[in-house]
Amino acid sequence: MPTITPYDWTLRPAVPEDVEAVADLRAVVMRPDLERLGRYDEHRVRQRLRDAFLPEHTSVIESGGAFAGCVTLRPGTDGWWLENFLLSPALQGQGIGSAVLRSLLTRADAERLTVRLDVLRGSAARRLYERHGFGLEREDAVDVFLVREPAVREAS
Repeated sequence: MPTITPYDWTLRPAVPEDVEAVADLRAVVMRPDLERLGRYDEHRVRQRLRDAFLPEHTSVIESGGAFAGCVTLRPGTDGWWLENFLLSPALQGQGIGSAVLRSLLTRADAERLTVRLDVLRGSAARRLYERHGFGLEREDAVDVFLVREPAVREAS
């Protein structure tokens, strides 16, 4: 299998028919953290995605022309909620997630939008978000809520 570079990806608008591929990927990606927290349920992890799937706010990540993941940017009161940022485990650690996130944050900065998200306590994904400027907003027994204000560009 050829090595995938961070530049070997594209985003396309999601369609309702993507829901099952996204639900299956969510179950795989979230399983270790949910099991660690004693909250994994094979059916529930998929059904929660099905019940909340918003194709109009979701982009599918493709790599090598194939489904590789997705990300949802749901409008909030003062910006976006970054949700369902899922990437196939086979592609994690190759820079694709960082590249996708950078592209979304560049867009948020251009539109002067705050971005919020939540991750499960102890999730390795938190480090990715913190590297890209997210900081702690609040946390509870299960979730950690992070926020990133739009970057201010210096005038030249």
